[in-house]
Amino acid sequence: MKLTSLLFVPAVAAFSLQAAEPTTLESDLLIVGGNESGCAAAIQAARLGVKKIVLVNDIDWLGGQFSAEGVGCPDEWTGVNGRRVNFPRSGIYNEVINRIRAHNSQTYGLPSPGNAYCGTETIEPAAAAKIFEELLKPHVDAGVLRIERRWQPAKVQVEKGAVTSVTFHRSDLSEKSELTIKARLTLDSSDWGDVIRLSGAKYGAGADLKSRFGEVSAPETYDDAGQQEMNPLSWCLVLREAGKNSTIPKPASYDPRSFAQLDKTPPWVDSDMSAGVYSQSGWSVYTHRRLVDRWHNDLAPGTEATFLNWPVQDYPLCQLPQRVVDALEKTESGASKKNIVDLTPSQRQIIFDDAKQHALGMLYHLQTAVHDRVGDFPQTFRYMKLTTEFGTPDLLPPKPYVREGLRLEALYMLREQDIRAETREPKWAKVLVPDGVFGFQFNIDFHPTRRRFLTEDRNGPWQYVQTPARGWHTDTDRAMFPLRGLVPVKMNGLLGCSKNIGVSSVVQSALRLHGQMMHVGQASATLAWMCLRDGVQPRNIAGSQKHVRELQLRLVRGSGGPGLLLWPWHDLPTDSLHFEAANMLAVRGIWPADADSVFFGADHIMTRRELARVLARLVRAQANAPQWTMLGKPRFTDVDQDDADRAAIESLCSWGIVTTDKTFNPDKPADWSTLYRWSLALKLPANAGLMAKEAAQRPLTRADAVIQLWRMLRTRGEWLSEADSWLQPDNDHDEDERKDLDDPLPFDSNNNSVPDRLEYLP
Repeated sequence: MKLTSLLFVPAVAAFSLQAAEPTTLESDLLIVGGNESGCAAAIQAARLGVKKIVLVNDIDWLGGQFSAEGVGCPDEWTGVNGRRVNFPRSGIYNEVINRIRAHNSQTYGLPSPGNAYCGTETIEPAAAAKIFEELLKPHVDAGVLRIERRWQPAKVQVEKGAVTSVTFHRSDLSEKSELTIKARLTLDSSDWGDVIRLSGAKYGAGADLKSRFGEVSAPETYDDAGQQEMNPLSWCLVLREAGKNSTIPKPASYDPRSFAQLDKTPPWVDSDMSAGVYSQSGWSVYTHRRLVDRWHNDLAPGTEATFLNWPVQDYPLCQLPQRVVDALEKTESGASKKNIVDLTPSQRQIIFDDAKQHALGMLYHLQTAVHDRVGDFPQTFRYMKLTTEFGTPDLLPPKPYVREGLRLEALYMLREQDIRAETREPKWAKVLVPDGVFGFQFNIDFHPTRRRFLTEDRNGPWQYVQTPARGWHTDTDRAMFPLRGLVPVKMNGLLGCSKNIGVSSVVQSALRLHGQMMHVGQASATLAWMCLRDGVQPRNIAGSQKHVRELQLRLVRGSGGPGLLLWPWHDLPTDSLHFEAANMLAVRGIWPADADSVFFGADHIMTRRELARVLARLVRAQANAPQWTMLGKPRFTDVDQDDADRAAIESLCSWGIVTTDKTFNPDKPADWSTLYRWSLALKLPANAGLMAKEAAQRPLTRADAVIQLWRMLRTRGEWLSEADSWLQPDNDHDEDERKDLDDPLPFDSNNNSVPDRLEYLP
């Protein structure tokens, strides 16, 4: 069995500047940051036709969490019917997963060789970096995309309230080179939001107080952790089977008391994870994020690989060790009290160096104290060695795993109460935004955010502390991320990307996964493309319902790849014929989701009441739509006074469906002829094929109906407000006493995620 290449080196010289003299380049779109989000943005922008794109990365490797951060086992799980299953894949992320599976099949003979506790898919870092290079290469070869590496933002030029250029310095300071990129629009996909910060745009970092968003999990006041408290970073350790003692030298800061948690934890269990992800029978440090399981897959010796990403390894970013405090204060008075996003790259490196030593201390503890506790066996960490594939002197990933960074102050800030669940089974979020650009669901998941020193010596051993309000597995529902969350509340010429988006600290803990970040990049690039095409600023697109609908349609249809799932149905594959229709009617509020089910149910036979419900909303979605009509007493004997669908049923009758029957038979199945007859009566452009001899009596499934209804709406057209007044700070468009910039549902006065126009309001 062939072993993955241990060292991946990108062809930097082919498209990267080497000169020491200051250089200026011009572009349509500048993407700062080569993580998974920035790469997705570059691919999407190029596929959409943006002519001049420059992607600037601070290291050689592309791919972020997949590669440079060493997190080769993506979290994807959600809960459905009491089981943990993967959240539906879509968009460019789906392409990456398919390439991962193809690589593993070619290399190991099976698509998922890891048998990991935390996920079904695994990929080794160098292989992931190569996959991202290959995805970008066609656009580089076509001259559309230019990639610059080993540059970090140093200065942002702002003219008349808009970002116009970014100046970069060499990341390793090996040269005093300077690179300036002038761009019509800039996406900040950097790890710590440096472009946003340097531009002067508003942002937040660290914990939000309860007074900011009214979140249940937010603190009332700051204590000694201050605004430094945030989801910790981790320096992942990627290990390969060595077959011999490979104990690393003892790190200088190592103290066994810091890793006492490992003395009660199984380092390895014999599990092939056939019981499914997160099955407790497979829980151990080793199997947690195993990349290649050669023992259960009958692979060649030496192919076994895993990586460490365990809570005791996490590095809190507040209450820092004294050695770190002292080193930071030498660079600048007060630096040790700043949030990491406000530090310079060289100051961050001080924290990074200590985090690396902490991670190596964990490995040393596993190879020594834990080995001595459990005894000798082939899968012991003592016989695992750090991989050489990163090509770094210390054999560690070039970047830490970043869970939380800067948060853009955007036109809307998604917050805890928007997504938090009332039960353990994820259903639909309380807020399903009308300008959603992708669907998501993951628990509010804070790793330990604080540390406790075990002695009075703040350079001595410490252990992590997880506060009650900032833990993991706090339940959320399926939600959508709003387009408004990508757009700065004031600054022009700039868009958020990666984790630098409009969310609270609490929501960022649930919106940081590999796939989610790729969706952010894809959405941000699509918005950028529309802005560049039309010569307008992002807020002009966000404020126009017409443009929002066009952008959503572009995302759903895809651009040279799978479409992006907007409404978070669980059973809506991107290649299904009804994928577009189901997404586009649902985000409008025309197609209502079942309150107790996350399934679209393509083969479900529609009842007459269900068809009436959606047809009524479709009619109301059009321009010059008739008003809702409901008599004082029920029109039909089998539709009660308080029936939730009474308004829809009786309005359809008053709008054109003629019947003298005293009963409506609301729960009887509808067929194709029902849809045809009702649509004609309502003057909707029904397809005559619905009445073909072999089709008329065919039961009407949801897949059938949604395709026909979406076609009708596209043919007839819909009512779209051109007013952008709702983007003004003091406006309250739906008069619900919540200002529009603080209202996730600005066209919905009763805040039930159905626009007022589409429902009967007594």
